[in-house]
Amino acid sequence: MRRSDFSYELPAELIAQYPAERRSGSRLLDLGLSADAGFADRAMLDLPTLLDAGDLLIFNDTRVIPARLFGRKPTGGKVEMLVERVLGEHEVLAQIGASKTPKPGGVILVDLGEEAPAEIVMLGRDDDLFHLRLLTPGTFMQLLERAGRLPLPPYIEHVPGSDDGERYQTVFAAKPGAVAAPTAGLHFDEPLLAQLRGKGVNTATLTLHVGAGTFQPLRVDDLSEHRMHAERYDIPASLAEAIVATRAAGRRVVAVGTTVARALESAAIGDGVVRVGEGETRLFITPGYRFRIVDRLLTNFHLPESTLLMLVSAFGGYEYLMAAYRHAVAQRYRFFSYGDAMLISRAM
Repeated sequence: MRRSDFSYELPAELIAQYPAERRSGSRLLDLGLSADAGFADRAMLDLPTLLDAGDLLIFNDTRVIPARLFGRKPTGGKVEMLVERVLGEHEVLAQIGASKTPKPGGVILVDLGEEAPAEIVMLGRDDDLFHLRLLTPGTFMQLLERAGRLPLPPYIEHVPGSDDGERYQTVFAAKPGAVAAPTAGLHFDEPLLAQLRGKGVNTATLTLHVGAGTFQPLRVDDLSEHRMHAERYDIPASLAEAIVATRAAGRRVVAVGTTVARALESAAIGDGVVRVGEGETRLFITPGYRFRIVDRLLTNFHLPESTLLMLVSAFGGYEYLMAAYRHAVAQRYRFFSYGDAMLISRAM
């Protein structure tokens, strides 16, 4: 397939610039249990009625860090950094934007008000990313917490505010390291979680630190030529055991978001069995992929020609998913990170 096979027309006014008034107040497009079922326009609050007791709902508990830093060269030139991965207490991999990219050994200064600026040295390149080391006392994470800004997606046009600081995190965010939120999880609040547990739906978490590469467009038209960005994940033993128990009971594994789906499928060592522990994934899922772990997928609406749209098309079936997107546009659903959701059943 080609990149252009995943294009669709999206009016700009359907790109959600702000979240719904309440987390669970979004709409939900239900794709049914098969393509023959068609589409049903529902609300997130209907989710407990669409799941069964014993189903396993899996969330990503990553936490978005204030990964965008603004600095300057000693000569005065502006430098913008977007931290992609924290390598340790003092080193990170980051994207850099500057009129002239710093060379290895070049220093970047980050102003800290009345104190002396923090000093960062550029060590070298790692593919498209820059290896940076903090020279001044303290950790890189402490510098981000003090001087960094929330990295809202490029299609959200307003400057991040205090509301974004809360609403661009899930209520179960626990482990810092993501550059972008696992946005399907943004629809859940404590009352909805309580309703699901009251229904007998089980819940579990894994960790996948979402990278900025999730927003990068494909640079090739032939999908076989695309190299996926790397993301780190961690599968706890309790989750692996819960998946086995869910399948044994004849119930369904429901991934909340494409990040959860990628982590689970990357860790799959058999049908319904995942490898426990940490890993790194470059898994690029396109139509024709056979899913081994996930039975249903709750996800937001994704950008045209994006790797995430390709993943959900592989999961629900290409023709059915693209028809669902046309329906969502016609019904004025809200798109992307702060937008509405859809519930998809596995086609193969």
